[in-house]
Amino acid sequence: MTYDEVISLENLCEAWQEFIRGKRGKKDVQEFALRLGDEIVKLHEDLVSGAYHHGPYHEFRINDPKPRIIHKASVRDRLLHHAIHRKLYPEFANTFIADSFSCQKGKGVHRALNRFQEQARKVGKNNFKTCWVLKCDIRKFFASVDHFVLAELLEKQIQDLKLLQLLHEVINSFSVSLGKGIPLGNLTSQLFANIYLDSLDQFVKRSLRVKRYVRYADDFVFLSSNRSELDGILEDVRFFLSSKLALDLHPDKVFLKTINSGIDFLGWIHFPEHRVLRTKTKQRMMKRITGKSLQSYLGMLSHGDGFTLEKQILNINWLSG
Repeated sequence: MTYDEVISLENLCEAWQEFIRGKRGKKDVQEFALRLGDEIVKLHEDLVSGAYHHGPYHEFRINDPKPRIIHKASVRDRLLHHAIHRKLYPEFANTFIADSFSCQKGKGVHRALNRFQEQARKVGKNNFKTCWVLKCDIRKFFASVDHFVLAELLEKQIQDLKLLQLLHEVINSFSVSLGKGIPLGNLTSQLFANIYLDSLDQFVKRSLRVKRYVRYADDFVFLSSNRSELDGILEDVRFFLSSKLALDLHPDKVFLKTINSGIDFLGWIHFPEHRVLRTKTKQRMMKRITGKSLQSYLGMLSHGDGFTLEKQILNINWLSG
């Protein structure tokens, strides 16, 4: 993995084909596409000469499901993000543990849900033993990522100095506070987030030697038949996040309870033999049903105990025509 591979015209052109999927109707993308050849050549030349500098971001708000601030880079910069991601992701993905999910090929939310259910069954010996679950959430993760720590983690695996300089340019193009924060809108941020939290994964697996663990982005769970073991893990994890990654656990989103009482994880409430959709997720879904979204919601419900809700959705869709 080298700087020249990332900035090559071939990689930039292939990155463009990935970037435009689902974006052909966007005005800024259409304007960029009108002068596509010149834009790609100019970007390549700036990267070769060292003249490239990341541009500013456009800020806007969304509510999905909670209020979030998205920072959107220019088409030129987002194209480069895709070019970087195309080359870096395969290198780093090979080092990630099997039980980390989110923004990885073939490792989406449904795979994470199934893995959690599988782990719970193993700990509970098919409901013959009590399965305790420690659920954790990192407080304001994207806004808290430390630029210096992230740079150090990248330097452990990347030797090409020019590539590291380019990554520093992307990282330093945005901050919430001095030396802190990565933007939710960047494709590179998804990869940086996994690289950052892979340190936690490796600590959990290699130092703590935890067997039952699932992480999806900044939500993660530990499973054990021994409650006191999880109490000890919580303190170790809290100290590691603070001392090594400059992160804190969310004070209101850490809990330790049995799966029989229902575990809220990734939008579903999990029980030993089934899972049901979280009430807030259900309410949000009912408000947003349209002809276009119907099949997506029905597909999501197929991953849990959603028969009754599925009938309600189909009735609403039929009544609305």
